[in-house]
Amino acid sequence: MKARPHIKTHKLPLMARRQLEAGAIGITCQKIGEAEVMADAGIDDILISYNILGLDKLDRLAALARRCKLSVTCDNETVAQGLSDRFAHESEPLPVLIECDTGAARCGVQSPEEALALARRIHALPGLRLDGLMTYPPMSGSHEVDQWLARARDLLLAEGLPCPVISNGGTPNLGDLSEFHSATEHRAGTYIYNDRSLIAMGACGVEDCAARLHATVISRPAADRAIIDAGSKALTSDLLGLPDYGLIVEAPEARIVGLSEEHGHIDLTGSGWDPQVGDEITIIPNHVCVVSNLFDAVILRHPDGRLESIPVAARGKVR
Repeated sequence: MKARPHIKTHKLPLMARRQLEAGAIGITCQKIGEAEVMADAGIDDILISYNILGLDKLDRLAALARRCKLSVTCDNETVAQGLSDRFAHESEPLPVLIECDTGAARCGVQSPEEALALARRIHALPGLRLDGLMTYPPMSGSHEVDQWLARARDLLLAEGLPCPVISNGGTPNLGDLSEFHSATEHRAGTYIYNDRSLIAMGACGVEDCAARLHATVISRPAADRAIIDAGSKALTSDLLGLPDYGLIVEAPEARIVGLSEEHGHIDLTGSGWDPQVGDEITIIPNHVCVVSNLFDAVILRHPDGRLESIPVAARGKVR
């Protein structure tokens, strides 16, 4: 199975190039703006795994498709028709993958039969090239996901419809790759840094988490409470099933129980930790992809100890 990593975790052309150098066939983006940044950096094989609507976005998509090998996903006829209307007069058709809901309950057609119906429509539309299937699977049930995808693929092939690509995804599913016999590529993203949610899933350990947020204790208003200078503008409010807002490496029993815009509220009860004003602490975020989008730059530590600031070039790209 080939690797097509998702850059929404790091948003850095430097890391995307390193992933390609390590053997990835291309990258995945979630927004046109992210893809434009990556194309500007010379990345030339990009999947945008998102339904794209609106004339302005479609014009940008067409311009991007002239600069790199581009493909997109789609899960309904309205999106397909809009893509066709814009690409019908382009010199090259736009490759389209059908997004399939295989249990994660996000976007996607709801059954292999619906995938077949949409495949027929996309195949018939001018300016589009049916390229296969895409899914963001649930965190469990890999065998069932594979059966779903295999059934949809077989339906397409039985009608003579092309299905060269079956794109699967997710860092939590990396341990189940042997279960996905039908998939041709995998779109892991968070693995490049890892985060607390993956620790909780058993996918990695604390020592495997590369992205750390450094914060300072700025107040000790009570014996059982500390306040840090990292609030919702630095730590995501995503809980992802976790009980609080990040893992404090120096004191795992202490809990970041609340976030205001500029403050993080730490409950020290039962932690045995007595931080002092001015102490610097290290936090592994719950969901590192969101945290990447909150900062203008990341600091890379080289093997020789040298620190280098790298702009997060694709942050803030909401369109």
